[in-house]
Amino acid sequence: MKEEKMTKVVLGRKLTIEEFMAVVRFHAEVDFSPEYRQRVERSRKIVETCVEEERVVYGTTTGFGALVTKTIGKEDAEKLQRNIILTHSTSVGEPFKEEEVRAIILMVLQSLGMGMSGVRMELLEHYRDFLNKNLIPCTPREGSVGYLCAEGHIAAALIGEGRMYYRGELSDSRTALRKAGMEPLAPSYKEGLALLNGTSSPTALAAMGIYDLLKAVESADVVAAMSFEMLNGLLRAYDDRVLNCRPQKELLETAALIKQMLRGSQVIKKAEGTHVQDPLSLRCIPQLHGAVKKTLRDAWAAIEVEINGCADNPIVCGEPDDPQVFSNGNPDASYVGIEMDSACIAATAAAKMSERRNVRFLDEKLSEHPYFLIKKPGLNSGLMIPQYTQAGLLNDMKILSTPASVDSVTTSANQEDYVSMGYNACKKALSVAEKFEYVLAIELLSAYQAQQFVDASLARGEGTGAVLEAMKDLVPVMEEDIYIYPCLEKLKDWIHDGGLLKSARTVLDK
Repeated sequence: MKEEKMTKVVLGRKLTIEEFMAVVRFHAEVDFSPEYRQRVERSRKIVETCVEEERVVYGTTTGFGALVTKTIGKEDAEKLQRNIILTHSTSVGEPFKEEEVRAIILMVLQSLGMGMSGVRMELLEHYRDFLNKNLIPCTPREGSVGYLCAEGHIAAALIGEGRMYYRGELSDSRTALRKAGMEPLAPSYKEGLALLNGTSSPTALAAMGIYDLLKAVESADVVAAMSFEMLNGLLRAYDDRVLNCRPQKELLETAALIKQMLRGSQVIKKAEGTHVQDPLSLRCIPQLHGAVKKTLRDAWAAIEVEINGCADNPIVCGEPDDPQVFSNGNPDASYVGIEMDSACIAATAAAKMSERRNVRFLDEKLSEHPYFLIKKPGLNSGLMIPQYTQAGLLNDMKILSTPASVDSVTTSANQEDYVSMGYNACKKALSVAEKFEYVLAIELLSAYQAQQFVDASLARGEGTGAVLEAMKDLVPVMEEDIYIYPCLEKLKDWIHDGGLLKSARTVLDK
């Protein structure tokens, strides 16, 4: 996975996760293609025909959920859409981060832009302007089974309700809109339902989660190579004759990367023949990291399909003079939910191995380095306590790896007698990704501090040496106890921002 700098993303064709993140995290400008506009305008005409002819259309001329049997007259069709926004804005607690709200808005634009929802271009242009002007509705993150609630708060800001951030300042939505040169927009037929419906929030969170998780496990390869060298690992376990006994693509790829990182290492050369075999946390890196990568890449492929689909209900098809409307089950977040539950499990498996390698560094009976990688242990605690932090983070990750998607709680008076719980699966993946980055940062800090106890005259690997050189500008060599917290934050951010991978690729891409 390579970082791409994009300044503009045009919606209307297939959107990649990298393009998705260019908008969400890196603030690429958003615009619409002519095809996007044509699809939307055509579907809008179909909805207008349905309303004019007073056809029965779920959520447009009927109530919602268990109230589907209640008929809504043409004169109340627009009020119905405002009402659904007001009553469905019920997620609670701490708000989403800016980039998470941006992701949900972009996913709404993607879904409704498929031309199956019957909304006006004017509505989508307002959401586009939210992104381009960085207007961020204050959106509580807790309390959803897969849709509706978080999307409701974003839609509420559109109609002038709730609160919004503009240029970092929080105010009521009407004030924020006015400062950005906009006015509230009244929803028309079907638009309130369309803004809330589907799998916009779980799919958006899944795209962000898989982007960070895959980057983290690729970073884990680099961190593992650093530890492998400083713990005197034996590359015989990575011999091609061994690996080809079990030719999983990701396993072979991981082993090749670690060998490339360690190419030319005199430290590794000196370790040859000193012991029969390594502990599993060194010997099984390709096997575990390979399995994790396969799981995450499978999730990536599924999520990329989802961000290019329409999960609205109902969808409108046919022609303006021959409307076809289909109530359906597409607002089900099982695809992204099950994938992200699996991704959480995979990332936690990689994190548990990282913690085990780190433990070996800190025990002089296992590493042959001084206890806790510090001169004069006893007077100094060295890196004793960051491993406690790892243990706590890993415990959290294990809790978050309990699948959300196996649960179901009936909603809407048994009309929705099953729910996917995909929202919670995707939401917790973001937390798992962040904790995984911290776990890796702590192992990386140990690998760096171990350098002072390994013969400086021995050459490091081409890749590991490049990383060590880059780290000199980030963290000091710890010869006595120091304030450790800033080191952890710097290394975590370095991993999150892709700096660690970039430093390794200066060698790996040659």
